[in-house]
Amino acid sequence: MNWKTDIKNYQSYLRIERGLSKNTIENYSFDIERLCLFLEENNFSVSPIKISEETIQQFIYSVSKEVNPRSQARIISGLKSFFSYLIFEDYRLDNPMELIETPKTGRKLPDTLSVDEIDALISAIDLSSNEGERNRAMLETLYGCGLRVSELVSLKISDLFFDEGFIKITGKGNKQRLVPIGNLTQKYIQIYRDYKRNDLNIKKGHEDTLFLNRRGSQLTRAMIFTIIKGLAAKIELKKSISPHTLRHSFATHLLENGADLRSIQLMLGHESITTTEIYVHLDRRFLTEVINNFHPRR
Repeated sequence: MNWKTDIKNYQSYLRIERGLSKNTIENYSFDIERLCLFLEENNFSVSPIKISEETIQQFIYSVSKEVNPRSQARIISGLKSFFSYLIFEDYRLDNPMELIETPKTGRKLPDTLSVDEIDALISAIDLSSNEGERNRAMLETLYGCGLRVSELVSLKISDLFFDEGFIKITGKGNKQRLVPIGNLTQKYIQIYRDYKRNDLNIKKGHEDTLFLNRRGSQLTRAMIFTIIKGLAAKIELKKSISPHTLRHSFATHLLENGADLRSIQLMLGHESITTTEIYVHLDRRFLTEVINNFHPRR
């Protein structure tokens, strides 16, 4: 057995047995490939079934000098999953990650934008450019529906159910959910779809993809990052933002305006309510207002 073969088999296991998305599988694989690079650079000639806890400890120590505790914890988690798979397939009897501790990372509160900042960001889009209407529709969809960037770029025309007021989203692990879509977001999508998208020379296989690049193919996640970073620089926004910031802002603004956590959980596609609960910690003033407005002893 060798690393290359085992990684390939592991990827197949994650895709077929566990039903994980392409992006998640790539992240898991990256952690193992990083370990392989460390072994190569340090002249360690050892297979996945023979590697020891001591060797992995050396790898983790080297990684700790380069990444923050949160990234280190993710790498450890990814490697634990890989060696658990080898045990599951009867290639190993033990998991060399068993006694390796995950660093405490705390809980990082997500960055958010105010409604005024989001309005300024979208207003900065040059609608006279060829991609202007598309970019406005994309940002309105990210914020209006609380999508992940991977969900946005894979959104299909056949996923739009405007008459019913919903769009169908395929999220992590290929799990599908229905998300409400407001009239304003519908309007901007229709403008882009009817007046700009139809002018493109659409590549075969992308006929149903909603948001396309100028060559008629599906956009990449990196391109969405670039667009948003450019708009933030244009309005001189002092916050470090990404497409996920709009998703965080969607959830935070819903909570601040009285939406319940269970509804937000369903719209975001969080498997556990504890993931959604992070938004409760964002604005302590909001919690005070809840007590003052709703508690019988107020």
